[in-house]
Amino acid sequence: MTVLEYPVAIVAAILWIGFVGAISFMESWLKFKAPGISVKLGLGIGRLVFSALNKIELILAIAIMTNLVVEGDIFIFRNLLFFVPLLLLVVQTLWLLPALDIRAKILIGGEELSPTYLHFYYVGMEIMKVGCLLSFSVNLLYL
Repeated sequence: MTVLEYPVAIVAAILWIGFVGAISFMESWLKFKAPGISVKLGLGIGRLVFSALNKIELILAIAIMTNLVVEGDIFIFRNLLFFVPLLLLVVQTLWLLPALDIRAKILIGGEELSPTYLHFYYVGMEIMKVGCLLSFSVNLLYL
C-alpha cells in the first residue's frame, strides 16, 4: 500500500486548479452570455465571485504551506512549483484584484474608462498558476 507523503498539499493543489479553472476560465466570461445579464450586473457578480475565489485560494495556499512545513520539506527545489503560484497570488491579492475592483466600481457607476492590460495580466497569471500547481501536484504524487 502506498502512503502519500503530502496528502493535504496534493488535495489542496488540485482543488486550487479546479477553482481557478471553473471561475477564471469559465464563469468569468460565460456570465455575460446569460440572458438578461447587463455589463453592470455581470461586473457586480464578478466582483463578488473573484473576491470569494481569492479567499479560497489563500486558504488552499496556507494548507499547502502548512503540509510542507509539517513534513519539513519547505525548501526543496520542487517546491518552487508552489512558490510561483503563491507569489502570483500575493501580487493578485495586493495589487491586481484591487485595481480591477476599482475599475469595476467605476464602470458600474456608469463612467467610461480607457482600456488597460490588467485583465491580460490576470489571465496570464492564472495560466501560470495552473501550470505550476499541476506540475507541483504531479511531482508530489510521483516523485
